[in-house]
Amino acid sequence: MRAVRLSATLLVYFGVLALVAWLLLTRYPALQTMLPIGSAQHLIAQPTGAEGANAFKPVSKGSYDHVATIGGSIGWMLAAVFAAFLSAWPVSWVYMATRSEDEYDQSLISTILVLPITVTSIVIIVQNSLSLAFALGGIAGAVRFKNSLKSSGDALYILLSVGIGLAAGTGAAELSYVMSLTFCASFVMLWLTEYGEREGMKRYMSDFVPGVRGAPVPPASADGPGAAA
Repeated sequence: MRAVRLSATLLVYFGVLALVAWLLLTRYPALQTMLPIGSAQHLIAQPTGAEGANAFKPVSKGSYDHVATIGGSIGWMLAAVFAAFLSAWPVSWVYMATRSEDEYDQSLISTILVLPITVTSIVIIVQNSLSLAFALGGIAGAVRFKNSLKSSGDALYILLSVGIGLAAGTGAAELSYVMSLTFCASFVMLWLTEYGEREGMKRYMSDFVPGVRGAPVPPASADGPGAAA
């Protein structure tokens, strides 16, 4: 029942986001120049060689040309931060539903939601600057040394949160949407299929079918069938 509810919630959530974005951009095409959307195609089609050495510049130029006023700048940044949060929100649902209870960490849920917003803001600040590389190194260093992760699986959530923030900060909110969608679908499928499960193993995700596989066999009771009279 929990798996059905999670799958249905994710399906409806991502479907509604895609539908709302499609309706808005179809009805109001000018919104694409006012929102952090569309830079993914520049990232994918960026040139190689000498021109590709400064590949971030065309992406940021296409994303920020329209923010000539303070109102436009604030609107664009709010939209980028909001897009990062919307992409990270369903990831927290997957963690809460699938993580084993003995190593459940509430602080990681807060990190999943807040870290993309922080990364988005930092990328916007240092965009088109040499300090971008140092900022990204600082983000990774802070995550690595200031947080004690209980499992390597938790690091995947942190890495995804950073990726969502980077995508939203560079004006590729559609990329953050795709990353969140594929991540959630992958973890739910691994949880449903219990891929790689072995008897007596230490579990990262909660047991989808408790007592069916991987559970120790209880000892026979002395008062049960076959016991000596």
